[in-house]
Amino acid sequence: MDRLNLISVRDQLSKNRLLIFSVRDFVRIFKVLPKTARAFLSFNTKKGSFKRLKMGIYIVSNNPPSSFEIANYLQRPSYLSFETALSFYGIIPETVYTITSATTKPYKEFNLQGQNYRYNKIKKELFFGYQPIKVRETKVVLIADKEKAVLDYIYLLSLKKQSINERINLNKIDKEKLGKYIGFFKRRIRKNKAFINFIKQLHI
Repeated sequence: MDRLNLISVRDQLSKNRLLIFSVRDFVRIFKVLPKTARAFLSFNTKKGSFKRLKMGIYIVSNNPPSSFEIANYLQRPSYLSFETALSFYGIIPETVYTITSATTKPYKEFNLQGQNYRYNKIKKELFFGYQPIKVRETKVVLIADKEKAVLDYIYLLSLKKQSINERINLNKIDKEKLGKYIGFFKRRIRKNKAFINFIKQLHI
């Protein structure tokens, strides 16, 4: 561990905008052996300089990433959507405690440091309609735009055969853009009658 100095390590991680990183990231940046990286991180985690989120994943203690940044990092590819995005845009009034994201990979759920992260699988053809938004001066996260968040939400409910939140507010939605997205969805999920019925319920 003689080659690694805590102050220079934190500075280099900051320059690389890595407030959340894996052992593999660490090895790549500092050009050390995996066992050296693990030993350094384990030692300095015990000292409080880093926190381990899960096996092989760490954050910097004095400048931790937001829950949205963590959500983007834990599963790739993914973007924030469903209830999390709807709450972020004020389309539903409720505070959402589980961070929900869309991914093309199998369903996953994590609970890290008291925060729950859920990743719902959608078709590859439906993995679009998201954008980068700034959450701090030098960091952005990927989140569904308003219209796509609504349709991701409805699509998931149609698969689970659940009912729509009656307090959903579509006043902030671009109806023309939403209409284009609906057409795209319909062409790719022709057999999903529940989705079509939800669209009718919302008078879209």
